[in-house]
Amino acid sequence: MSNELSVQKINDASGNLERVVLHGPKNSSAEIYLYGATVTAWKSGNKERLFVSKSAKLDGTKAVRGGIPLVFPQFGPGALPQHGFARTRVWKFLSSNIHGEGVSASFELSDNEETRASLWPHKFILIYTVDITADTMSTIMKFENTDEAEFEFTSLMHTYLRVPDVAEAKVHGLQGCVYADKVKGVRAVEEREEVTVVANEDRVYENVPGVVDVRYGGERVAVRRFNFKDIVLWNPWAEKAAEMSDFGDDEYSEMLCVEAGTVASTISLKPGQTILCGQLLTVEKISQ
Repeated sequence: MSNELSVQKINDASGNLERVVLHGPKNSSAEIYLYGATVTAWKSGNKERLFVSKSAKLDGTKAVRGGIPLVFPQFGPGALPQHGFARTRVWKFLSSNIHGEGVSASFELSDNEETRASLWPHKFILIYTVDITADTMSTIMKFENTDEAEFEFTSLMHTYLRVPDVAEAKVHGLQGCVYADKVKGVRAVEEREEVTVVANEDRVYENVPGVVDVRYGGERVAVRRFNFKDIVLWNPWAEKAAEMSDFGDDEYSEMLCVEAGTVASTISLKPGQTILCGQLLTVEKISQ
């Protein structure tokens, strides 16, 4: 198996946007742009599992519309730019590792004078590791407070899953959870065992207790979280898709965002403290 596994660092034609490609067992693979440390592709079972819009900007002018953009240190709008700044900074490629089951790569982002002066007045180090095997991909972030004072933040992995037809996809694992519906402006409890999306949806499910999975076409993609409390479920549907210049008008039917994070509350780190948070995505066959 080891001769199948490799890590490749490449530039695009302009030489500006570097990316790292992981080649795993059984033709599995992943692609990570250093811009935002954004995973833009993940293949398992000869299928692409992530959605990236055909209109996405891959030139560093804005966050990538699709894949797995990284939200830090702010979810949504607020004092900082939308979803913070980690998804629009260039990360440093640290290292790669080929192991018995697959291959991984690690990336780093830290504060500098610019970020402290104009974005967020704290010192930090983020280490992000993407690891693939034949049927899995883990994306794990190590957050470290290198400041002299405690700070708080929110963070999320904005995972765009590719689905054949979003109206046919079924999300399990949210029943009984309280959610904030950002479209309707209400809070409620999810009563459905199978959650389906048939309209513009933007919900924050709080303190989700276990595994969440998306089922379609005889398969499921299971989302297992580590130290992340919440799940965001999002699809712009036709009306919102038409408002986005980097999203095709009809592409909403091909994707569903199931996003692991802690956004309904904050994560606090004291000086010198670290925390590991992330997700494990697993592709599994299911009986019809």
